[in-house]
Amino acid sequence: MDPAFYIESIPIYGRVFLSPMANFSDSPYRKICRRLGSAFSFAEFVPAETIAVRDPDYMSMLRFEEEERPLILQLFGNNCDTLAAAAEVAMEFRPDAIDLNMGCSVNQIAGNGSGAALLKNPMLAAQMIERLRKTVPVPITAKIRLGWDDASLNYLEVSHILQESGIAMLSVHGRTRAQAYTGLANWNAIAEVKANARVPVLGVGDILDYEDALTRIQKYGVDGVLVGRSAAGNPWLFSALDRAQVQPEQILEIMLEHFRDMLKFYGERGCILFRKHAARYVKGFIGADALRTELLQTKNAEEFETAVRRFLNSQPD
Repeated sequence: MDPAFYIESIPIYGRVFLSPMANFSDSPYRKICRRLGSAFSFAEFVPAETIAVRDPDYMSMLRFEEEERPLILQLFGNNCDTLAAAAEVAMEFRPDAIDLNMGCSVNQIAGNGSGAALLKNPMLAAQMIERLRKTVPVPITAKIRLGWDDASLNYLEVSHILQESGIAMLSVHGRTRAQAYTGLANWNAIAEVKANARVPVLGVGDILDYEDALTRIQKYGVDGVLVGRSAAGNPWLFSALDRAQVQPEQILEIMLEHFRDMLKFYGERGCILFRKHAARYVKGFIGADALRTELLQTKNAEEFETAVRRFLNSQPD
């Protein structure tokens, strides 16, 4: 099979990918999505200033396993020196590429000059890209929004500047920073970026399922799409399956596999961290609310697995 596209010299076999989601798209979930069809792995973002000083809590977020490759690590920050230092540290984990986050809309990040705030300062973003390219030997990519708000839709200007600075791929979320995750993504704007791009462009926003992903790729001409919220608790999306087609026992088996990998990756803390995933896996099942309540009260992995097995046995044929 021929690659769908390349990130510089890296062949990408597929066009649908798990989006980098804070506190969600960690290594255990990326592994499941990759195995079920996500065509590369995109790590959740980490702050450059914490990686530059090797903060152990954040360094652990850079870990990944070989089966996740190709793997893109994503950094955010507002200082060229700090970003470059963080990228050098990140290279110790041997990622395939490094991404500059220019899309995060939350106040703690965008209000501090990072994430989507770089849309208001594209020349600083360009300097960051150029510095990263001089610092590390892997492709540099970026993720943007359409602009800060409706009065500053500068996505064409920003995408041009980033390409001139040497990015190898661009992901475009079809909303402004002011929109956050409200309203509808503007895919016509994403198509404009692609029409003027020399590098692969991925579209982001409102992808409902695999069929929707393929429709948008064809209609808007993008090289691929990133799927976020619709993939939460639904890794089968990357296998072109409707979740309703998946048998309950298959859903719960993947859920338990994911849970065990969380424990392996995080230790006992994985039991608590997995709760947000569990709530999404059991959505739509008979008795899901009761199971969520029970899982919140479990004290260890054995109690968790027992509750899930009992729940499975209670489901009608």
